[in-house]
Amino acid sequence: MKLTKSGIDALTCPPGKRDVMFTDSEVKGFAVRVNATGTKTFLFNYRFAGKPKRLVLGQYGALTLAQARKLAEAARGRAMAGGDPAGDKKAQVQEYQAQVAEQAAQAAANALTLDVLIDRWLAGALRDRAASYRRDAPQRIRYALPHLLGRAAHAITQAEVQARLDEIAEDHPTTARRLHAYGRAMYGWAVKRGLVPDNPFSAAIVEGREISRDRVLSDAELGEFWRASGLLPYPFGPFFRLLVLTLQRRNEVAGMQWSEIASDLSTWTIPAERAKNGKAHIVHLSEPARHVLAGLHRQTDPKTGVISPLVFTNTGRTPISGFSAAVARLEALIMRERAEQATSGQKKREKSPSTLQATVGWRLHDLRRTGVTVMARLGIGPHVADRVLNHTEGTIKGVAAVYQRHEFLTERAAALDAWAGHVLSVASGVGIEPTAGNVVRLKR
Repeated sequence: MKLTKSGIDALTCPPGKRDVMFTDSEVKGFAVRVNATGTKTFLFNYRFAGKPKRLVLGQYGALTLAQARKLAEAARGRAMAGGDPAGDKKAQVQEYQAQVAEQAAQAAANALTLDVLIDRWLAGALRDRAASYRRDAPQRIRYALPHLLGRAAHAITQAEVQARLDEIAEDHPTTARRLHAYGRAMYGWAVKRGLVPDNPFSAAIVEGREISRDRVLSDAELGEFWRASGLLPYPFGPFFRLLVLTLQRRNEVAGMQWSEIASDLSTWTIPAERAKNGKAHIVHLSEPARHVLAGLHRQTDPKTGVISPLVFTNTGRTPISGFSAAVARLEALIMRERAEQATSGQKKREKSPSTLQATVGWRLHDLRRTGVTVMARLGIGPHVADRVLNHTEGTIKGVAAVYQRHEFLTERAAALDAWAGHVLSVASGVGIEPTAGNVVRLKR
């Protein structure tokens, strides 16, 4: 039949049939299919490579009869020329779908900025890591790469990473190595999950080898540290003294809370979430350490008047900070003592103020190494010293480490008592006592 608008409007699907097709007598292959629901669809039927093919032109209503016939005529022309109109349309649809999928994937990739990737890494791979690693790794990356945080993570290049590592390594090679390790671990995790195509940190390098610090304070320097710390007010005077007496890490001591300390001041328990290795650690408090704590007052939040849970705080809400400035003040006191001794009759022939070194030459972390070294001199076993420092991997290794679960609490207490006695002896003191202003001074 010749398809007309009125004829198409009158077409229906016979009862009991799913659909029926009516072909046009003017354009060969042009047809309309009417299904049981009343929907009418324009089609073009042809043969390609000896097989029947069908091209769906569109629904009646969305297309007029004239538009559908014109599309059928164009398709007939392509078919007569050896083309495959239905195959071409399918390929176009697939290409379009691929483009849409690619655009969506690109948009998702662009949305994964470095800042977002850090958060994903923290919530995923770092979920079960030690609290210190969870804190330090994201913090170091963000601090070192602030200009890249808003960039798509996949768009950050090795050249950019290398340039930043080189810049940091000029003055702080250890910091550059830590950044390199953290960035490589994060991107390696992201590559395995298909979040980014490659790892810009994997081929980057940090020049030179890492040299482990071996600085140990001499007995004279240890005495200087103790005496100078006694001249500093709260919070850093008592903080420095507890740092040397307990031999724990700087941030662990800085974050000390009253609730972590036994009521009789005998022990301090560092909770797992604050310990670097993620394991709770009991620290024996020697008599000098107890004296330091006994001389401290509970701080309050100046804004709310609420008593702070923190032992060392300037705000009542957060642990102390500003360690560099505090160490500088400590150094100044030490250098002043050296200058005074150099000009005194006792030291005059040995050294003059003009020949004094500019800095003390040690870091706070060197106190831990100094403590372990002195313990060896005092006959304390290295396995006990390892436990004092909360080192999970120390002198006991391999199969023995798997089965060795003894904590050596008694031996650790004796070790810290002996260490405290050594500190006081090299400072030429026989004891310590709290004084006004929360300053713990040496009793001579």
